[in-house]
Amino acid sequence: MLNYFLKRLLGLIPTLLIVAVLVFLFVHMLPGDPARLAAGQDADEQTVAMVRAELGLDKPLPQQFVNFFTHMLQGDFGTSIRTRRPVATEIGERFFPTVMLTITSMVWAVIFGMAIGIVSAVYRNKWPDRLGMTLAVSGISFPAFALGMLLMQIFSVQLGWLPTVGASSWKHYILPSITLGAAVAAVMARFTRASFVEVIQEDFVRTARAKGVRERAVIIKHCLRNALIPVVTMMGLQFGFLLGGSILVEAVFNWPGLGRLLVDAVQMRDYPVIQTLVLLFSLEFILINLVVDVLYGYINPTIRYK
Repeated sequence: MLNYFLKRLLGLIPTLLIVAVLVFLFVHMLPGDPARLAAGQDADEQTVAMVRAELGLDKPLPQQFVNFFTHMLQGDFGTSIRTRRPVATEIGERFFPTVMLTITSMVWAVIFGMAIGIVSAVYRNKWPDRLGMTLAVSGISFPAFALGMLLMQIFSVQLGWLPTVGASSWKHYILPSITLGAAVAAVMARFTRASFVEVIQEDFVRTARAKGVRERAVIIKHCLRNALIPVVTMMGLQFGFLLGGSILVEAVFNWPGLGRLLVDAVQMRDYPVIQTLVLLFSLEFILINLVVDVLYGYINPTIRYK
């Protein structure tokens, strides 16, 4: 297990290098001049040229990439063009709200999604199954931005129960987490149902029922563990998508997180912030997949890693 884990960690290096190159090229293909935006629309060409030289944007692209990658390896992600503050400081201030929002959304989405999926599988083709799958399809079909605005209109504007902006109390997490986790709960419900339906039809489940094992024990003890591996895979992928999908939700709720920071950085062509955030999201995806692979061994002890 340890050797497998170390090999996967070493495999991060070429992957992140490829991502860094692609992100760097993509960012520099964006329309607009960051030097002009930083200097102001009324600045003359001499001032813009001075700002461009100060930001290092007057150098050839290969040299800019080498400088960016070299400093990144040293833990220096540059300075934000928009705020003139270190990128690490900008991200550090926004990291906790995004992670807490993602975890909150993931927790309730997994609990409700798996519960709906299990109930739908147990009562397959009956009214609980139809109701659960109707809710799942609705959750997938409803756009996140529309759901967020609808929830704000009902629970904040009309009823006045919940706040719309900010992240200072647990009440601020309710509407954004519901908006962010709705699609994940729907996907989890459908995926859990499909996995459980397949496991319930296995011979060992029929044998357990023939022996007189109670139905609850059959579902929890015999079906749950065997159905969890594909569900855990989907759970890890959805957690990664939540981190990326928080961009839209944070924009709707003006959430002080990484998603909002990325939107502001793109608007101002803040190259250092954009590059660092995309690399951070990529690293999170890779680490989540690694954690999922390691969890396989704990869910199913018969799995061995080489």
